[in-house]
Amino acid sequence: MTSPPTVVTRRRTVLAGLAVLVVATGLLVHRFVGGQLGDIAGDALYAVLIYLIAAFALPRSPGMRPALIALVFCTGVELLQLTGLPQVWAAAFPPSALVLGSGFDPRDLVVYALAVIVAAAADALLAKTSRSTPVGHATGRPPEGERPV
Repeated sequence: MTSPPTVVTRRRTVLAGLAVLVVATGLLVHRFVGGQLGDIAGDALYAVLIYLIAAFALPRSPGMRPALIALVFCTGVELLQLTGLPQVWAAAFPPSALVLGSGFDPRDLVVYALAVIVAAAADALLAKTSRSTPVGHATGRPPEGERPV
């Protein structure tokens, strides 16, 4: 018999699953949603993905640490676009534009910040609700006949 997964393992499993969903959604947005809406949605999904990766790497860290890492990373990538290097790299390897972008837009910095704030808030809310509801007890109450601890 195997032991139940640890909290860290469960958290990482959830984060990895969410990251896969975010990547799939991002690719769909990239393919089917054009214009400013597609650009903003793509930027927001990118920032959420970076938050999920940071939270996966640091599963026991408070939400602020992965949020700060995500915001610094996204800002760094956006500022890198000012150098023109991402455009050169995208000419040689087009998929790199999905990761490094293609041109600086100050609006992206705002979108990144808002998306990271929403991701960190959702993560904190989920962590709070998962701590308050014991595993196996959806109501948070002990089963009939058991005394609360």
